[in-house]
This record gives sequence, structure tokens and C-alpha cells, in this order.
Amino acid sequence: MDIFSKIAAGEIPSYKCAENDKFYAFLDINPLAKGHTLVIPRREVDYFFDLNDDEIAEMMVFAKKVAVAIKKAFPCRKVGMAVLGLEVAHAHIHLVPMQTEKDMLFSNPKLKLTEQEFKEAADKIYAAFCE
Repeated sequence: MDIFSKIAAGEIPSYKCAENDKFYAFLDINPLAKGHTLVIPRREVDYFFDLNDDEIAEMMVFAKKVAVAIKKAFPCRKVGMAVLGLEVAHAHIHLVPMQTEKDMLFSNPKLKLTEQEFKEAADKIYAAFCE
């Protein structure tokens, strides 16, 4: 079982932002911006494009709902989306609140947030997701 599967199963702590029976969203612990969230399928699949068509469609709809919640919790111009997938062998989508396109540069320095800041950010997104 990979690290993201363990997170989704609750075996490793995370800052949960949203979930359903097929997908799980949690804060990136090395965020580009406050509210930077990862969306993963609960099913363990390494490469995003190895998901079947229905899973990709459902994951995108779930990610859209998470992005709407992020934008409510952290007002921004847009929520950017990236699918990279080299750092962890589990399909995932990055959702990043942005004011400019430069906010999506993964070479940017990562924010250092306190545990309390992470918890507050996750709680704000979760509350907006559940509205």
C-alpha cells in the first residue's frame, strides 16, 4: 500500500478537505499556497491516465467541487490544476489557489505552515465543501 492509500485509509494522519467513497482530498504538506490540496482516487493507481474513463470523469467532477470549496475558503482569482505524478506513485491532482500563473510554479519555495494553520485551512475547505 502506498503512502497516499495509507492517508486515504486513515493509517497516516492528513489534513482532510473532502471525501466520498471513491476519492479523498487533503492538504499538500509542502504547499505552493495556503489551501493547496491534493485529490486522489481511493483505488491505488500509479498513473493518472491509467484510470478508466469513468474514474477520470468522476474524479474531475469531485475535484471541481473541491476547487469551488477552496475558492470560497481562500479567495483567489482562480484555482489552478496540475497533474504531475512523479513524486508519489499514486494518481493525484494538485489544486492550488492562484492570483497569477506564477503561483503554479512547482519550483517556487514552499510555504512553511504551522500545524494550526494547516488544520484551520483544511477545516475551512471542508466546511465549504459540505455546504
